Amino acid sequence: MDDEKKSPNPLSSPTNRRRALMLGAATASAIVSVRPALAQSAASVMNCEIPVPGPHGTGMNIDSYGKLVARDTPGSFPATGQKFTGDQVKAALQGRSLPGTSYEQSQAYVNYIRRLQSGQSGFTCYASLQMSR
Repeated sequence: MDDEKKSPNPLSSPTNRRRALMLGAATASAIVSVRPALAQSAASVMNCEIPVPGPHGTGMNIDSYGKLVARDTPGSFPATGQKFTGDQVKAALQGRSLPGTSYEQSQAYVNYIRRLQSGQSGFTCYASLQMSR
């Protein structure tokens, strides 16, 4: 056991200590500058907009499952292209109704929003809402 070498202290030389201090200072400034950016992005997520439906659904209705259907489909709701904010959608995802809609219409619209895919209008806003949970 006496033959085992003790590992040298990595901070024993002045050069290594300086590097450690510089790394700590860089990390602290990164944390300070990232926090305001995160706060700003959280606020912008609440203000982003999701059109129901996006331009790809013009002239169609939305059924209770959130699918775009022909206007004359029984039980479907008119897709007016109304835009809802991230804050309104987040509240609707938690059980509230979207403003200006009945409970059933709101559920259909929320189902439509849940079905959004990359490239569709409103997808980035919805994805951001999912990240902020």
